[in-house]
Amino acid sequence: MTVAERIRARYLIETPLDPAAVAEVMAGEQSCGTFTRVEGETDALRERARATVETITELAPAEAPSLPNALLERKGTRGPWRRAHIDISFPVANIGANLPTLAATVSGNLYDLGEVTGLRLESLQLPAAYRAQFEMPRAGIAGTRRTTGVASGALVGTIIKPNVGLSAGETAELVARLCAAGVDFIKDDEVCANPAHAPLAERVPAVMAVVRAHQQRTGKHVMVAFNITDETDAMKRHADLVEREGGLCVMASLNWCGHSGMQTLRRHTGLALHGHRNGYGALSRHPLLGISFQAYQTLWRLTGVDHMHVHGLQGKFSQPDSEVIESARDCFTPLTDAADDRVMPAFSSGQWAGTVPATWAAIGSDDLLFMAGGGILAHPDGAAAGVTSIRQAWSAARAGTALQEAARSAPELARALAFFGKP
Repeated sequence: MTVAERIRARYLIETPLDPAAVAEVMAGEQSCGTFTRVEGETDALRERARATVETITELAPAEAPSLPNALLERKGTRGPWRRAHIDISFPVANIGANLPTLAATVSGNLYDLGEVTGLRLESLQLPAAYRAQFEMPRAGIAGTRRTTGVASGALVGTIIKPNVGLSAGETAELVARLCAAGVDFIKDDEVCANPAHAPLAERVPAVMAVVRAHQQRTGKHVMVAFNITDETDAMKRHADLVEREGGLCVMASLNWCGHSGMQTLRRHTGLALHGHRNGYGALSRHPLLGISFQAYQTLWRLTGVDHMHVHGLQGKFSQPDSEVIESARDCFTPLTDAADDRVMPAFSSGQWAGTVPATWAAIGSDDLLFMAGGGILAHPDGAAAGVTSIRQAWSAARAGTALQEAARSAPELARALAFFGKP
């Protein structure tokens, strides 16, 4: 079997045992074997179907186990707690074009193995022919720019705030103000999907009426990502409603809708899919458990999403800036060399004009959604000033001008710096 016919995964493991032996357990457990060889597991079958350990790179050991392990405790196994990177390749034929099974193969029971006190899926590489069997983004970066009419510069977006509680009419009034303020993109919060006080059946027509009116006045179609997170058939109905009303985008909470749900939604609608990763911290926050963003976004991009959340630099969440930067670069990187399947990274969480320079310096690209909730809606001179302050900050950063210097001739930016930048 050629390299092109195999999926390659890299893991970080921690174990008191020989990493090479543990790697073989991992390969067997996730392909044709179990903890011992069984009847029918012939040499020919293993040659055809068994995962293969490709490389083992031992790292510095840990002083203590990262995670509890009842099996090792029962056996009285002690350290040293050895760490290693393990590369394993899996035959494509074991999986087929089956995304849930791909996820189960490269992750699955590996996290429960009794041989490890830590295991994390670090990266995932796919053959081009295999990637081609799955969904592609319908809008991606170029399509999002085209439909919003933003040919250059970062897309400035915001989030409906208050997060939840507004009626359909109140939401539409806020959207009208945000459109007038000059935003390119508006999204629902992840906790506001189809609430009793603002059901999508009422909210979508009310919001799209003001979006269409703004487009008729200005020629600009603001992209609104309606949160249609729900069970699969309901999401399809919600997407149809958005499309009938002339919308461009829908949003779904990836982790809770699941790979199958997102695949079904992608195949059902041509709308842009805004992938919200809420809950990802549970999968990633511990350095010796879960899944890195590179592998995580690889799996979700196979569902055909167009935008992926990466959090924001100098933001309000726990992730270090280095992780945010790396996540954005993952979104900009095609999964294979065969097609442009890049997705637009969505920066959010505590973003405002003051976080723009760090974003530009780290990313060096305008191909992103820069989303500010409070950074726009809480600007002391109003939402329009908040949007303007971000655009002023972006222009300054691209020109290599310090914000304080730019603020001398940019009153909206000056007010933002004085208000949000105070201790």
